[in-house]
Amino acid sequence: QEVLSWLVETGYRHVCGYDIAPDGLSPERERFQQVLLLGRLREAIARLNPQVPLVAREDALQQVLNLDVPVQLSANRAFHSLLVNGVPVEYQSGGETRGDFVRLIDFADEAANEFLAVNQFSIKGPKHTRRPDIILFVNGLPLVLLELKNPADTHADIWKAYDQIETYKEQIPDVFQYNEILVISDGSEARMGSLSANAERFMQWRTVDGATLDPFGQFGELETLVRGVLSPAYLLDYLRFFVLFEDDGGLVKKIAGYHQFHAVRSAIEQVVRASRPGGTQKGGVVWHTQGSGKSITMTCFAARVMQEPLMENPTIVVITDRNDLDG
Repeated sequence: QEVLSWLVETGYRHVCGYDIAPDGLSPERERFQQVLLLGRLREAIARLNPQVPLVAREDALQQVLNLDVPVQLSANRAFHSLLVNGVPVEYQSGGETRGDFVRLIDFADEAANEFLAVNQFSIKGPKHTRRPDIILFVNGLPLVLLELKNPADTHADIWKAYDQIETYKEQIPDVFQYNEILVISDGSEARMGSLSANAERFMQWRTVDGATLDPFGQFGELETLVRGVLSPAYLLDYLRFFVLFEDDGGLVKKIAGYHQFHAVRSAIEQVVRASRPGGTQKGGVVWHTQGSGKSITMTCFAARVMQEPLMENPTIVVITDRNDLDG
């Protein structure tokens, strides 16, 4: 209940999963196997892509519904590409075939999207029905899953929440095709990780504004994470620029830590200011410690600076000192 109240304060609308279940008061799914809120997704696609004909918008919806990739992590990568880059479609216009991209999210205008926090959302898998604690939907897409353990239960610590998610991956796999962030907490501790992360890779999120560490104190990790990365404005920025897939013989999904997220945001601000007419033309330095994830920070920075309208097609020079970094 506390997490839901924080989410509502940051801009989500709370919906109870029982109400929108197939047998609920206001059903939004035909079957418990469905993990998307199709009506909301269809409305968002229409709202964000008014220039695209209905037939092409429906094609985009079907592509999201049927990723057509059998391996979970590969399907997740395919979906992430559609989420960030748009869904490629073709349609006839003036006797010609036109290519376009259908947007699933408006990354530039937070208010153009719909943010829902849903608890008690039952999902039926091949053999089991499971109910994750909270799922965050953006435009009907289940992008964040939170598993929360009772802090009063001495047998249910944060790693029990991690184990629970590992079980969900086997038993209700469909929802993980669309997952961007996994969150585990036991009330005092809180960590987040990617779909491919092992327990060691689930990390704390220790700031909201990028300046103050642990603003809610030692036992406020969960609130810091909710307000610092899941609030709509932060989440949109994070999804667009701070989720990566690396394929070095085996596919791995990597998501940025709080220090990488805020370093890139600060660096972008400084580079834009420095590159303006009359600016110093000096972007400054980010000082990295060993093992802090320098390569990911620089990759995220490059992706972000290329999208910056004020930068006008920047040239990026990358110098590496090891062959494995070239990849």
